[in-house]
Amino acid sequence: MYITYTPDKDRYDKMTYNRCGKSGLKLPKLSLGMWQNFGANDSYANMEKMCLTAFDNGITNFDVANYYGYPYYGVTEENLGRVLKRQLSAHRNELVISTKAGFNMWQGPYGDGGSMKYLLTSIDQSLMRLGVDYIDIFYHHRFDPETPLSETAYALDKMVKQGKALYVGVSNYTSAQTKEILGYFREMKTPFIVNQPSYSILNRRVEEDGLDKLALEEGFGLAIYSPLHQGFLTDRYLNGIPKDSRMGKGHLHTDKKLDDNMIKKLNLLNDMAKDRGQSLSQMALAWVLKNEAVATVLIGASSPEQIQINLGALKKGNFSDDEISRIEEIVAK
Repeated sequence: MYITYTPDKDRYDKMTYNRCGKSGLKLPKLSLGMWQNFGANDSYANMEKMCLTAFDNGITNFDVANYYGYPYYGVTEENLGRVLKRQLSAHRNELVISTKAGFNMWQGPYGDGGSMKYLLTSIDQSLMRLGVDYIDIFYHHRFDPETPLSETAYALDKMVKQGKALYVGVSNYTSAQTKEILGYFREMKTPFIVNQPSYSILNRRVEEDGLDKLALEEGFGLAIYSPLHQGFLTDRYLNGIPKDSRMGKGHLHTDKKLDDNMIKKLNLLNDMAKDRGQSLSQMALAWVLKNEAVATVLIGASSPEQIQINLGALKKGNFSDDEISRIEEIVAK
């Protein structure tokens, strides 16, 4: 038995929504990303509480991928499907469910990449695991150099034509790759609306590659993942590596080293956040959101309380020129 969930009636007053590029779809400034803490070895009760806490605060976009669920592929989609069925089925029309396919999912030559066979099979499997009739945004998770972009684009377009997805996007595509596939989408009139790259105070590839400028020019939005640089931009690593942290457990994927210089930078950024009346994570999220190309930022969380803390980023999103310069000076050290 479980208690029937009744969402907070003021949930939409707590969140600001951005139009995703020039599309008609609005996304919450903060979305719930499920890369971590929604897998086979995680507490379902905690997952459910996190989803409901998010929805109670106006977070309507839940983001997964077909292979999430360590150590078993697909488990995260299954867990989200369970939450949807048990607690949120009456609110499906209020939710934006996004999922992705592109990385290795099953054995053999057809379980990876960007081919039509892999992608069309993947969305059917995702629909079954999630227990929904359609996906709101379906992303190709990574550029596949072995498959013609025209084929990948056609597969995504076909999903929409078949009624299995409302919108499509790409993830981890460079600006050049995005511009190329965008040409095919324009020819087919595919509702391509978003690219999902990593971006943070410590990771400027979006700016260096010109992806944010392309997004503004071409009218698509950016949905940012790893805005806290996988936990660096929190108070977890200010004194080194805790044994129970993602880095301590060996689950961190980053090209940045947590050496003495990095710890010094993190503490300087933390001092600046305190001066602003924020936590380091709140300031880091607010910094990403100041980029006008960003439609939403995916927050990962391990508890409902962490979601509440991250929501505090929305209370102070403005940065003075001096503050921006100070951040740049710290990062450049």
